Amino acid sequence: MSNRFVTLPQAEAASPSHPEWFLLSSLKREASELGKPEWRPMLRYLADLHQNAIRKPEAWLPYPWEEIGQGYVGGRAFGHWDIIHQALDTLPSESGHAHRQLWNYLHHQQEDGYIPGTIYFADSPQSGVEGQYPFYSGRSTHPPVWPFAVDECWKQLGDEELLRAGIKAARRQISWFQRNRQTGEGGFYYLDVVENRWESGVDDGIRFGSRPGRAMACVDATAHVYLLADSLCRWQRTLGEEEEEAVLLLDRLQDLLQDGLFCKAAGFFFDAWAVGSPENRPFSFEGMWPMVVGAATAAQAERVIRENLLNPERFLTAHPISTVSIGDRGRFSLRCWRGPAWNSMTYWAARGCARYGFEEAAAVLLERALDQSAKIFGQTGTIWEFYHPFGEDPRTLERKPETEFNTPCRDYLGHNPLFAMVRLWETCRVANGRLSQASPLLL
Repeated sequence: MSNRFVTLPQAEAASPSHPEWFLLSSLKREASELGKPEWRPMLRYLADLHQNAIRKPEAWLPYPWEEIGQGYVGGRAFGHWDIIHQALDTLPSESGHAHRQLWNYLHHQQEDGYIPGTIYFADSPQSGVEGQYPFYSGRSTHPPVWPFAVDECWKQLGDEELLRAGIKAARRQISWFQRNRQTGEGGFYYLDVVENRWESGVDDGIRFGSRPGRAMACVDATAHVYLLADSLCRWQRTLGEEEEEAVLLLDRLQDLLQDGLFCKAAGFFFDAWAVGSPENRPFSFEGMWPMVVGAATAAQAERVIRENLLNPERFLTAHPISTVSIGDRGRFSLRCWRGPAWNSMTYWAARGCARYGFEEAAAVLLERALDQSAKIFGQTGTIWEFYHPFGEDPRTLERKPETEFNTPCRDYLGHNPLFAMVRLWETCRVANGRLSQASPLLL
């Protein structure tokens, strides 16, 4: 699409007494039972945030939908990878609610496979079209991590219709990426490579300071399309209808990630333009994604975990994980996505650790992040968009200095899957027994 913004159909009237308004009681009950006692006031507050963020159905969102967070500077908004974090957060205690969010999310995939990024509603300061709502950017998509939520819903509900919808959506979205974001070497990129579009979801990410200005493989985009292909193959096998084309794509992307985007010297994954160039090789968290999606070899995953995620001179900060290695001098800073910790990214890092059998490492990351989040909640009474990596007040961090929104948002749901983090922490503790900060993994 050539236009910058796309205006969606106006919402139809919805009943103000939809039954969704009275749900989430199971999540609130879970908040009083889950994890450490000192985490529970924060979880109860988060459960209320989820409840208060539910909005009436719209003409193009068939079910009650959950906004990104009442403190979000963009006003009322739906979608992006935020809603996937929110759906994962409410599973399994509110599986029906999470299920409906996924149907809302997949409902607005276009025929060409494009899935919009954030969708804004009236009174949004992000609007580029005066008085036209709802709207979204017609050029940028966002990281397609939604298959993780489909997998979790499938485990909980066994909904074959959702699995078939996931197959259709993954097939179409892969085709869209192949037509619009594929590179010459067969990898994939986000628009961040060529312009200030922040399609990667990482606004003004530090690794794009040395971007080549042309289409080259991004480690995160390539890993995310790998996730789509892997999910498509698994779901098709489940229903007995696997396609050879998807298997071939999966194998090609795995080879590219393992052989082309992994730096043996650093034990970490990098973008294509940086992997062989130490001076252009920023240590940013995106290098973990091949491990998170299962594309790394076991040996590569171990190096990512031991040498990087659990390294206090790189990503293991007081509140992990820092989005840029603290040892990356000249690049690390206390500014949005250039050093601060985002709980959603800590969650993905921990999932990757657990995936490769490093449950102890996952528990270390999660416990530190939850302890620090609870501490800051006790001091400020809210959930923050992102956190100080050294455990200090988030209000001392910069968000976007060139705008009026230069501190992290309060009451932010989209990047705080704290329930999901506590559940994973408990699962990892069961797998490895009681853990301590003196774990051999940290030595």
